[in-house]
Amino acid sequence: SYFSVFNKLITNQNVPFTFQLRTKRPPLDPVNAVLSFVYTLAVSEYAAALETVGLDSYIGFCHALKSGRSSLACDLVEEARCLAERFVLTRINLQILREKDFDAQVSGAVWLNDEGRKKVLTRWQERKRTDMVHPYLKQKIPAGLLPYVQSNLLAKYVRGEMEIYPAFLLK
Repeated sequence: SYFSVFNKLITNQNVPFTFQLRTKRPPLDPVNAVLSFVYTLAVSEYAAALETVGLDSYIGFCHALKSGRSSLACDLVEEARCLAERFVLTRINLQILREKDFDAQVSGAVWLNDEGRKKVLTRWQERKRTDMVHPYLKQKIPAGLLPYVQSNLLAKYVRGEMEIYPAFLLK
């Protein structure tokens, strides 16, 4: 249901991209290619944060155990999915990403090319330096620290130092 209305969030009429349905392996259009790439960045950052606080990123609560998948990192990314998707939609609506930033494969897959990845990574790093107010801590943190804050809160919950885990909820 969520992704059935995702195309309505592409509000710039000059954007040459449309979104029909979520395709992952492989992504079949530019929007899916950017979503997959950004989700991969986010999962990687959450996995590193979980390992930093001593939690095994491969054993999740919601995502089933699957060889090679950081299931717990995927669980935590679900909380921050809105931030990743807002990031993607902003880059598309501002036309920072253009058709020339993607390569279509014979198989039908669509990938970000080197220039497209460079644009996304540059702006991803910039976004991580922006401040946000954490809804539970009620204090300003760099957005890039969110994976570490949430991982630390989860570790405290798992170790019995907190009675509830305060999931990241953006209001």
